[in-house]
Amino acid sequence: MWPSSSSRKLPWSSYFSFSPSILIFLLLTPLLLFSIIACNLGSRKSITSSFSWKSLEFLSSFSLGNSLGNNTIEDRNSRISTNVSDSIILSGSLLHHEIKKEGKHDLSSAEWRGFVSSGLRRSYSKSEKVEAVLAKARRLIREASRNNSLNSSDIEHVSGYVPQGPIYRNANAFYRSYREMEKVFKIYVYEEGEAPIFHNGPCRSIYSSEGRFINEMEKPGNHYRTNDPDEAHVYFMPFSVVVMVQYLYEPGALDMNPIGNTLADYVHTISHKHPFWNRSLGADHFMLSCHDWGPHTSSYVPLLFKNSIRVLCNANTSEGFNPLKDATLPEINLKTGEITGLLGGPPPSQRKTLAFFAGGLHGHIRHLLLHHWRDQNQDKDIQVYEKLPSNMSYEKMLKTSKFCLCPSGYEVASPRVVEAIYAECVPVLISDSYVPPFSDVLNWKKFSVVVSVEDIPNLKNILMGISEGRYLKMQKRVKQVQRHFVVNGNPKRFDLFHMIVHSVWLRRLNLRLHASI
Repeated sequence: MWPSSSSRKLPWSSYFSFSPSILIFLLLTPLLLFSIIACNLGSRKSITSSFSWKSLEFLSSFSLGNSLGNNTIEDRNSRISTNVSDSIILSGSLLHHEIKKEGKHDLSSAEWRGFVSSGLRRSYSKSEKVEAVLAKARRLIREASRNNSLNSSDIEHVSGYVPQGPIYRNANAFYRSYREMEKVFKIYVYEEGEAPIFHNGPCRSIYSSEGRFINEMEKPGNHYRTNDPDEAHVYFMPFSVVVMVQYLYEPGALDMNPIGNTLADYVHTISHKHPFWNRSLGADHFMLSCHDWGPHTSSYVPLLFKNSIRVLCNANTSEGFNPLKDATLPEINLKTGEITGLLGGPPPSQRKTLAFFAGGLHGHIRHLLLHHWRDQNQDKDIQVYEKLPSNMSYEKMLKTSKFCLCPSGYEVASPRVVEAIYAECVPVLISDSYVPPFSDVLNWKKFSVVVSVEDIPNLKNILMGISEGRYLKMQKRVKQVQRHFVVNGNPKRFDLFHMIVHSVWLRRLNLRLHASI
């Protein structure tokens, strides 16, 4: 007789006769494993796409912190592992003194978490080491900015030019910043893309500063270029908008889509092939363009327009130029590409013309200038021409005038600013929303005159109101500031190439990349 079904049914516990200790073990084991994994990953944090811009106020000529805000952008979907094979072991107390001076709020979260853990040893990723180098540079620059005179130790080990005088907003801070840049700044140049649109640019004409910088960065052995992207502070995208316009734009077309789409495809390529763009959403990347269409071209990639460092001749704040992260590129017209014999002029005593300008009717500002000073008032002191007479020399007029008028054209930039400086003629800036080159370092009020568009009819009174003594000081300072705009075949310290690099360096110092566990 078979037993009944009820008698064959056993309680579930008879199949799993575990002791209470075994049950506790089974429950705790996953928690223990999770804790071990978390501890092992503790020193391998990932950098999220989170960053903020904060101005080094002692170098900046703008109230950027209050007017533009301190924007932080986060994208939780964009992460990159900082798992690297070679890491260093630091004692948290090693940099504790430096970090206290730097201030918690001036550091990224990666820097703060790592450096204040006094006595605790942990491994640092390359990204954190890069941020540590920048934190130290910020501290040294701040210390220099507070000194009234240069430290003897800063000078004795360096031969050559040392920035001094009123042409600088803070000569000590600039000198310390420049030296730190020379010692540590590294730029990675993306190799993607083919010439002539990439890795190439014009070295003569009005767009020469674009091509010469690109070509200098492409030279083997460039001091700032690194082949290791993990040690780079910034990433350069070597495309030329000038060449894009030459090859991709169809004259008369109503849009720039071929140019914009080419740039968008390029950024798509580097962001998928390399992790660096996604890590910062482009904030530690920079482009450089002297074409009028440079700003609009960058708008085809919204993150490039909004986040990246854009070095632009067309530095127009009313069109999205942000001096906190963008830098002004000087516009230099090298008509033949020749870079010698461009500097110098007679002394002030031989400059008989008060002010001079010659140029086409490009834009409303020049229309106003020529309408008032050519059509209505043919004043011998203010010599303004749309087309210079054949018996007159443009270069000679620059060198025999006290003041050289530099009105904006269709766009805010003008090569006449650098032409005036080369000719040792005091530049008169007439523009709306233009940020002069290197304004975070140079004090333009000391060697130039800024005239608002509304004051064009009052131009002569403004210039005549400048005393002879003040003019002589300004003209002397123009000669001093020349070195920062000089183009050299092989770059020299403090020349145009190095000043452009320094502008990018300062923007990278303004940038804080934040880390998240």
